[in-house]
Amino acid sequence: MKFIIVGTILLGLWSIWWGKSKDHLLVEISNGQLRGKDNGLYYSYESIPYAEAPLGKLRFEAPQPYSQKWDHVFDASISPKPCMQWDQFIEGEDKVGGVEDCLTVNIYKPKTGKTNYPVMVYIHGGCFMFGDIRLYQPEYLMESGNIILVKVVYRLGPLGFLSAEDEHISGNFGLKDQQLALKWVHANIAKFGGDPKKIMLTGFSAGGASTHLHVLHPSTKDMVKTAVSFSGVSLNPWVMIKNARANTLKMAEILKCPNTRDTQEIKECLQQKPAKEIVASVKYFQNFGYNPFTTFGPVVEHKNAPQAFLTQHPRDIIQAGTYSHIPYLASYTAEDGGYNAVELLQVNPQTGKEYIHLLNDDWEELASKNLFLRNIKDQHQEYAKALREKYLGDREFSVENFLKVQEMYTDVLFRDGVLETLKLHSQHSKAPVYGYVYDNPADQCIGHYMTSRKDVEFGTNHLDDLSLIMHYPIRSAPRPDEKIISKKFIDMLVNFVETEKLAFGDCEFEKNNADNGDGVKILWIGKDKCKTIVE
Repeated sequence: MKFIIVGTILLGLWSIWWGKSKDHLLVEISNGQLRGKDNGLYYSYESIPYAEAPLGKLRFEAPQPYSQKWDHVFDASISPKPCMQWDQFIEGEDKVGGVEDCLTVNIYKPKTGKTNYPVMVYIHGGCFMFGDIRLYQPEYLMESGNIILVKVVYRLGPLGFLSAEDEHISGNFGLKDQQLALKWVHANIAKFGGDPKKIMLTGFSAGGASTHLHVLHPSTKDMVKTAVSFSGVSLNPWVMIKNARANTLKMAEILKCPNTRDTQEIKECLQQKPAKEIVASVKYFQNFGYNPFTTFGPVVEHKNAPQAFLTQHPRDIIQAGTYSHIPYLASYTAEDGGYNAVELLQVNPQTGKEYIHLLNDDWEELASKNLFLRNIKDQHQEYAKALREKYLGDREFSVENFLKVQEMYTDVLFRDGVLETLKLHSQHSKAPVYGYVYDNPADQCIGHYMTSRKDVEFGTNHLDDLSLIMHYPIRSAPRPDEKIISKKFIDMLVNFVETEKLAFGDCEFEKNNADNGDGVKILWIGKDKCKTIVE
């Protein structure tokens, strides 16, 4: 008996010693060893390359897997750098930020000592044009102690999405970056304590649309268990670019390439240009502010394109059923379009009046560009007239009528596409399809941040839900009701990847299927209650 007691004590002491002596920051993968950072609440492993630097001849090409071997311990404590971009939030005329050598994954793991954590892979938003994963902070998720977060850095703007719609400049390089990063996570996350069989792919805005496009790729089901698109799906009108070739030829002319018709020569010319010049040319494609906000984005690639990611329109893929049938959730906020509409409240320095007044003079043309109507309607100018009549009647575009304009932007740019996506998936998917709308305004949202106006109520804006899952610096501190909602959102996501079932607190999501009729069932989430509605 004494030997058993002594043995038990020694085993316990050894376990304590081993736990203290083991270097939890040191991880070994096929490239070698890397060391992360202890952040008190969680460990982080940042700036881990998943692809070779997309420089020189690798610019405008599908990413190549990172193959270098480290002869030293890789420093994974360094904050990631965003990909080079024309960033609307940089003040002044020169809005170029980031670097071209940027393709990294960034991992955040709770310090609870568990193994086989479920994994949330996150793709950031920014209209496919800009974005910085450093702004999406992991503390809320890490406080739950139940999930690993992986944030992906991918190419943006012309460096990520330039396309001539042919086999020379195929496009979708940013999507191919994301796909390679996802393969990296699936292959390596077990080394960090994650379960490769429980990966949930998520994204916000353009990242949400990217997530949906990955769901529409048949190989995703081999790596991903569930998927969530926050405020963005591939059927939103700003996602699929129709005039990609024309934009490429225009860029070649702007940057003075000698041959502005031969796309192979254009590619070789642009591969030799400084990346900053390519990115800075974005300003020549915009009307005012950051409008239209997606100049370069996903395209339907040429059938002969090398390593093509997308060769059919998303709508056709859904209807054909040739995609990854995994449980899928898509959402929007009650005033999602506020982010896009708020630039109309900024003052035009030439007139001293808000930009919204410009819409009275040239509504049909500006709407066709800024609401991307030409991407969804052949008769886009007639559609623009109908939209004005529906939301404003005979009233003018003005600050006083901003909320109706914001409602229009929400419906056209976000809500309608999400509902169509849910409807089509419910008719063709073999897996459950869910939706929600969040309706609980933050005290300070992105609309307040971008305009500094206190005289306008922006409602539940873009980011108001996601910023309760990952803290976003421009948002006001969560109220008591928002702290409760934050926990429910995070529990909802953890349970979704663990069990494939969806519930927000006591409210269970209802599945959408072909028997729904004309409507789509979504969960309405308010300040202190939730309920199923049909849209």
